[in-house]
Amino acid sequence: MSVGHTVVTTPVAPGPEPVISCDTPQDECGVRDLLDRLGDKWSVYVVVELASGVLRFKELQRRIHGGISQRMLTLTVRRLERDGLVKRTVHPTIPPQVEYELTELGHSLTRLVKALADWSIDHRPAIAAAREAYDEAARA
Repeated sequence: MSVGHTVVTTPVAPGPEPVISCDTPQDECGVRDLLDRLGDKWSVYVVVELASGVLRFKELQRRIHGGISQRMLTLTVRRLERDGLVKRTVHPTIPPQVEYELTELGHSLTRLVKALADWSIDHRPAIAAAREAYDEAARA
């Protein structure tokens, strides 16, 4: 056992049937796909910002909280474009003007992101209380 885990955990009675499970070693349940698409620090931010409409590169960069670098934003939108979530349009101007927007597939993802964000907000007090209790027990 690790230093923070010195007490044997009491077995918990079985709960409701899981909504999703990964019973195969190949992780066929879709969680790996989800993490591949959205598991990095910036992809969800990009999807959220593009949900409001078409944005030029610099506009998108300015809107993302936390200060994403130009290189990281480029990598993120390229990956989202490859997955079919973002459409990139280059206008033949000097210098070239590049715009990004969500595809239909990308827009379908926004409902799920909203549901996760709502869950996070709804459970923020319970999570804060659990963290406080955990930290207090770790100090004891």
